[in-house]
Amino acid sequence: MSASTSATEPSLKKVLGRIDVLALGFGAMIGFGWVVLTGGWLESAGTMGSVLAIVTGGAIMAVVGLTYAELCAAMPKAGGEHNYIIRALGPRPSFIGSWAIIGGYVTIVAFEAVALPRTVEYIVPNLSHVKLWTVAGFDVHLTWALVGALAAVVITWINIRGVKEAGLVQTFVVIFLVAIGLVMIAGAFTGGESANMSPWFTGGTSGFFAVLVVVPFLFIGFDVIPQSAEEVRIPALQIGKLVVLAVVMATIWYVMVVLTTSSAMPVGELAGADIATADAVGAMFGSGMMAKILIAGGIAGILTSWNSLLMGASRLLFSLARAGMLPSWFGRLHPTYGTPHNSLLFIGALSFLAPFFGEEMLGWLVDSGAPSIVLAYTLVGISFLVLRRREPSMERPLRIGGRGNAGVGIGVAAVVLGIGLFSLYMPGMPAQLTMEPWILFGLWWVIGLVFLARVPAGIPAGPLAEEQVLEASRNRRAR
Repeated sequence: MSASTSATEPSLKKVLGRIDVLALGFGAMIGFGWVVLTGGWLESAGTMGSVLAIVTGGAIMAVVGLTYAELCAAMPKAGGEHNYIIRALGPRPSFIGSWAIIGGYVTIVAFEAVALPRTVEYIVPNLSHVKLWTVAGFDVHLTWALVGALAAVVITWINIRGVKEAGLVQTFVVIFLVAIGLVMIAGAFTGGESANMSPWFTGGTSGFFAVLVVVPFLFIGFDVIPQSAEEVRIPALQIGKLVVLAVVMATIWYVMVVLTTSSAMPVGELAGADIATADAVGAMFGSGMMAKILIAGGIAGILTSWNSLLMGASRLLFSLARAGMLPSWFGRLHPTYGTPHNSLLFIGALSFLAPFFGEEMLGWLVDSGAPSIVLAYTLVGISFLVLRRREPSMERPLRIGGRGNAGVGIGVAAVVLGIGLFSLYMPGMPAQLTMEPWILFGLWWVIGLVFLARVPAGIPAGPLAEEQVLEASRNRRAR
């Protein structure tokens, strides 16, 4: 990028330290899914079947994370995927990859806005008053929906106030979440029984895949670290390493949840529980209060994931607008706080509306975002391979696998695994999506195609691609 361009483009403040960054990545991955999905995992695959699927999924995400780690260290700019793909493949593939990951982020932010009232209702049973309408058999009540909607306002406001404030909130909530994990481990040793963990395997291959296919949803968030790289005040090499560390930590967390939950109650009882993990903790300690404390941990997970992914999505929208691929409105920074407030308001508005569509929206959002997430990961893997071949001398503070074939093998594995995961969502496959998620998926990409038409064709990939797109955008506006 030229000196004149870099001098005039909006820039973000470097305020995040090492702990802030790790809390963002880990907290983004540990959302609400572990609270409500664990019972279903155990019913589908058994205790060790679930563990095996999660470890397999964690290994897949670690491979993908390694490609991110190298690219993030080499290009520590806001927008992550946008920067890697535009340099390797050009503007239009970059927009597709960026729009895909934004779609994944937005679906999970909206998921958390719906999950929050669902969780609070466990603690406050009489939460639902003033019926509004019915969606897919679920009666949506005003008081229920307002819990999620008002939380959307608060979290969006915190992020507008500044990334440092959002990072502090994230760190404190992650510490509380880790404390909940220690409570679960203590409960398993004092009140759990190994006999409850049987059957170890059930459901065969279909059971294994039933757990494996939720991996993109469970692990999305490590890539928030690259999104915020421009706001980090640590060496680029350390940023890349934190990406992989966050994935490892999330894998350990999910395995811990499965093992502790399965030790508490027989699988049949867990499958019929309202919120299986909370009921399991209540059973281990023989206390309804402990179940509610676990729910507080679930709320912490909601807030950490929500906060991180809101931050990540807004930085990607900001980066696309800065490159001229989206309207400049998305690229404006708050005059006082220096945050992309318009991008934050846009995503915050979507999360504000989500609870008004009811609880069935939870499953639809999980399923609709997963294919987009995998598409983005696959394009990053391809970009990793292209840049290794075309720009071998590019400065890489963190070179995965050294200069030999090991690094290329990691890139090939990331691409193959990404294609394999994407195929699982197709009709006739073990994790085929139902109609509603495909409708949400389609709507997101219809909007994306409208914006894609703004991206000029014919601009080659390379270090100057973003500057050329921006110049083309300026010329278009001048005409």
